[in-house]
Amino acid sequence: MNTVEAVIASIQGLSASAEDLAALHDLLRGAESSLRAEPDFNFSTLGQLDAAKHSLGYLYFLEILTCGPISEEKASAEVPIIARFINSCDAEQIRLASDKFVSLCKRLKDLVVFIGDPLRGVALLLTSIQKLQVSPKRLTALHPDLLQLCLQAKWYKAGFSIISDDILEVEQPRDFFLYCYYGGMICIGLKRFQKALELFYNVVTAPMHQGNAIAVEAYKKYILVSLIHNGQFTNSLPKCASTAAQRNFKSYCGPYIELGNCYNDGKIAELEALVVANSVDFEKDKNLGLVKQAVSSLYKRNILRLTQKYLTLSLEDIANMVQLANAKEAEMHVLQMIQDGQIHALINQKDGMVRFLEDPEQYKTSEMIEIMDSAIQRTIGLSKNLLAMDESLSCDPLYLGKVGRERQRYDFGDDFDTVPQKFSM
Repeated sequence: MNTVEAVIASIQGLSASAEDLAALHDLLRGAESSLRAEPDFNFSTLGQLDAAKHSLGYLYFLEILTCGPISEEKASAEVPIIARFINSCDAEQIRLASDKFVSLCKRLKDLVVFIGDPLRGVALLLTSIQKLQVSPKRLTALHPDLLQLCLQAKWYKAGFSIISDDILEVEQPRDFFLYCYYGGMICIGLKRFQKALELFYNVVTAPMHQGNAIAVEAYKKYILVSLIHNGQFTNSLPKCASTAAQRNFKSYCGPYIELGNCYNDGKIAELEALVVANSVDFEKDKNLGLVKQAVSSLYKRNILRLTQKYLTLSLEDIANMVQLANAKEAEMHVLQMIQDGQIHALINQKDGMVRFLEDPEQYKTSEMIEIMDSAIQRTIGLSKNLLAMDESLSCDPLYLGKVGRERQRYDFGDDFDTVPQKFSM
């Protein structure tokens, strides 16, 4: 009996119980190099296995068979086979070899991107994540790949459904950086700018000891989304941002920081000149569209300032004050701001006058109460999760051991004066 036949026989006989699967896993690990070198090992071999009953062995076979360079012929053959396995495999078995399953799913992502059909992989990766996750709060290595496919397929709603869950467990920092970065881009596509800021902020302030290209790109978009959504740029980074991050952002995000500072001055002509001067950099970063949105938002920010000073203004006056070309452009901006709920106003078409109004929302409708209740419930849920994590960490032997060692390093005794001394110059 050759190696392939022997392994198939073991898979068929050791896929029933947890103990058998553990033994099978050891056997498959030992036979992997031999299987890769076996000349008779091909896709027809899979016909002797059931993807649902023999998921662990099937996974090992499929991961070996689908490795190597990608071609159109291989893609057309492999995608349906991998898809059938993902839909039918047993979650408990594939978790025993999660690294193999992740590798196979990443192969699927590469294949659908290669054939120009990323949409085909979205539902499959979503199913893969659900089978791989032990908890919906755990980030997997497949989350960034799913969001990347959603971006390429322009299916933003599917991506948003993933980032709506609160992630509390992370294994690999790079997965977290990419998850937040791609998630922020999904939110930009849906114009959910507040959520985008939250996700980019997570990347910008995440602990890092050296330069991180993902964080640099996230900071560029963080600046632009801040301008679009908040109408301002804060030059100083949060105190929780690492020293390495701050150093890298200053080195690699110069045009964006300059853009933010110019935006704060409120001068349209200078801002547009700056955009033209740095258009090559913005286009190379694929951020020129966001930059143009930021410039457009400055007009809106300046109109918003007028609502705080005046009760009525003509469209002509608005155009002159915010440096728009004419009254028609001013009317278009005001109408858009009314539609977006940014201002409350009435336009008199006869005399071209705009009357600014107070916010009519009384915060007592059933819809508003539901929104407030949802926010409160989410806050309560997050508080419970934080308490549970704190309790778990406080009982972790590794954490307690490290804290004990650190405490011994700096334990100077009860007589040590902890009040800072004053040194004379």
